[in-house]
Amino acid sequence: MHAMGDKIESKKYAKAAGVHIVPGFIGEVEGDEQVLKIAREIGYPVMIKASAGGGGKGMRIAWNDKECLEGHKLSKQEAASSFGDDRMLIEKYIE
Repeated sequence: MHAMGDKIESKKYAKAAGVHIVPGFIGEVEGDEQVLKIAREIGYPVMIKASAGGGGKGMRIAWNDKECLEGHKLSKQEAASSFGDDRMLIEKYIE
């Protein structure tokens, strides 16, 4: 149950169990260079989201590099203040 409350850990468990997951980076994302590298590898648009919490807090959609950097910064700040945990992940945004 604890792992399911953490998006990074729950994605790792789901992938190991053979469950299809949204394409993305399964791990904590840090630093502008890594953020852009991952987003470009996944392909825009991407969803930047907090590993902790829920209810849409700490989530941003990015359609380009500028929005990705800004979204990561804002999401990280929001996650830290809302959940006390600023770990972020990036995955493909699917409408």
